[in-house]
Amino acid sequence: MIFTKGELFNGPGGLSLGAKNARVVDSSGQEWGIEHLWANDYDATACDTFRLNICEDIKDTSVHWGPVEELPIGNKDILGDIGCFAFGFPCNDYSQVGEKHGLNGTFGPLYSYGVKVLRDYQPKFFVAENVGGLQSANEGQAFIRILTELEECGYKLTPHLYKFEEYGIPQARHRIIIVGIRNDLAEQGIEFKVPAPTTPSSTEYRTSSDALTNPPIPEGAPNHEMPRHTQKVKDMLDCIPEGQNAWYPGIPEELQLKVKGARLSSIYKRLDSQRPAYTVTGSGGGGTHMYHWSEPRALTNRERARLQTFPDDFVFCGNKEQVRKQIGMAVPPEGAQIVFEAILKSFAGIDYEHVPPAAKLQLENLRGKRKVTVTT
Repeated sequence: MIFTKGELFNGPGGLSLGAKNARVVDSSGQEWGIEHLWANDYDATACDTFRLNICEDIKDTSVHWGPVEELPIGNKDILGDIGCFAFGFPCNDYSQVGEKHGLNGTFGPLYSYGVKVLRDYQPKFFVAENVGGLQSANEGQAFIRILTELEECGYKLTPHLYKFEEYGIPQARHRIIIVGIRNDLAEQGIEFKVPAPTTPSSTEYRTSSDALTNPPIPEGAPNHEMPRHTQKVKDMLDCIPEGQNAWYPGIPEELQLKVKGARLSSIYKRLDSQRPAYTVTGSGGGGTHMYHWSEPRALTNRERARLQTFPDDFVFCGNKEQVRKQIGMAVPPEGAQIVFEAILKSFAGIDYEHVPPAAKLQLENLRGKRKVTVTT
């Protein structure tokens, strides 16, 4: 049983690689999986990356580059019919870093195109992803509105805040993922359950050093160009212990940054080799590249991709800055695979370990409330 998948805001293909790798076999020996059918993104280099790695052809015409507003949603002669749908709608206006415009921002309303896909195609299930900050945007009302519109498309929703370090990802990355099962299928007994964490204890978390050195990155691996730094930056990094940042008090005065106002904790922050990495982001200017725990340098894009669980043969297209953005905005493929395999098991009638969804993310508990919180 193969579900054909449509996707909006595809980025380099983190969600799609997880879906592509998700496979289960039921008790009768039937294989269940997901195949790409069409996708769309506004970032041209991300589309090239997606075509090259997911479609295995950089000229593949199933990946539509351009504004989502211009995509012919509903035209099944151009966009074929789909059995499932994925969309990691833009998080810029919901992120805790930035101005947090929410639904009033440029990117905040773009989730509505995912709603349009659901209304026009009625796929059997969907997966939507966004940052944890979605829960508090517009005093919590944005999340209520988004969940309500998704529910009104005819789906039973299971939103949950996934802490990816609890699923074997070598990075502290917390994301809200909403899984929707079409109501008629839910009424037939198909029920998605949140898959249980695979590394629930901090003593089991995969560390950044393990991710980057076990095994070592092969010589000549793509997107592995070493960064260049001034001698002053190297000297400053040499004074910063692992896990600390540019505000470490032991830095000599002549090497200290002269900054007024807010001091972001990510500035020249070095990884802690014994812990998961802090969150990989798409930024890189002003000392936010992410920094090695022992070598006085920023991480390469290949190392950042390792922390995001992209395989070493996954080639990112574009210049170094474009690649850094793609990697930082992506969903960790190994985390996405766990979610997609749980969905496939739900359809195949295969039991799996699960946990209750975050109660305070459920729509029935959100309606009428002005502030949304998540139980941690």
